[in-house]
Amino acid sequence: MATQTEDPRPQIEDEPHQAETPEEEEGGPVKPFLEHLEDLRWVLIKSGVALFLGMIVCLIAGNKVVDLLKRPLNNAKVKYPAEVQVITALLGTNRLGVFQISTNQRAAYNLPTNQVLALQIEPKPVGSNEWALTMRIDPKASAEIGQKMQIDLINLGPVGGFVVALQVAFYGGMVLAAPFIFFFVAQFVFPALKMKEKKYVYRGLGFGSLLFGAGVGFCYFALMPLALAVSQQYSQWLGFAATQWRAEEYIKFVCKFMLGMGLGFELPVVILTLVKIGVLNYRILSKARRYMIVINLLLGAVLTTPEVITQVMMFIPLQLLYEASVWIAWYWERQDRKRAQAAMGV
Repeated sequence: MATQTEDPRPQIEDEPHQAETPEEEEGGPVKPFLEHLEDLRWVLIKSGVALFLGMIVCLIAGNKVVDLLKRPLNNAKVKYPAEVQVITALLGTNRLGVFQISTNQRAAYNLPTNQVLALQIEPKPVGSNEWALTMRIDPKASAEIGQKMQIDLINLGPVGGFVVALQVAFYGGMVLAAPFIFFFVAQFVFPALKMKEKKYVYRGLGFGSLLFGAGVGFCYFALMPLALAVSQQYSQWLGFAATQWRAEEYIKFVCKFMLGMGLGFELPVVILTLVKIGVLNYRILSKARRYMIVINLLLGAVLTTPEVITQVMMFIPLQLLYEASVWIAWYWERQDRKRAQAAMGV
């Protein structure tokens, strides 16, 4: 009787191992809870070190990063009212100020009819200790300025430069450290995933990096110059001078805007990865369309300037990306049904 009760036991224990497939195998051994906490602690430490090193690099190259962030401002173009002439006073390559005069003043000063003029101020000696200022219209500088925004970024306090440097270091350090942080997090999370789930996560990370770059590029080259130009025009419409902005506010706005746009472009990757894993499906996504419209409009209102044009320009690509995700989910489910029917011989 002892042999009859002992013989089936090894067979019952071996059956689950024989039924497992590589798709269902996990990537690492099972660890106690305290070991998981220790692994998480090291992930946080290594991520913090990576962020700190990235911030150090951006602090050292702070002037280069600031020049990069100022390019959307330099490329932004505005349209001035037809009855206004804009004169930029220059002393060599230094801009002394930007002035707007009316049509009547232009006629009184006998100025050319160009709407944008660059007035070059040059000191010339007239005696041993006397100098005179001469002014001439610089056609080359006038053509270069054109309809570009004439904005000076300034610091209004003794610690303003340090605040800007810390902002540049933080946002730039996040960008530089992001690949390493993702790698450390992946090392912590992936052992708990099955092979099938890992495959989809790997694909999601690859496509997500491309979409994040596309979102940042779209914001940097297309959306940001328009938003900055509209902001200046709106200030002028209210009757305020808009030739100087606080540097720390500009840096913060530009970085948040680009980061938000890049993360917004990640939406299809997150949705489609959850679809492949089985958390979402086409029916859920189609029902959530009305909520996503509201969410994307709110993102446009929070991340952009408070006016309609840039909010709509941000809302449109985000909503289109969501719609593309919904239709891709529908296509995948349709293909799965066809394969299931083919396997059943229907």
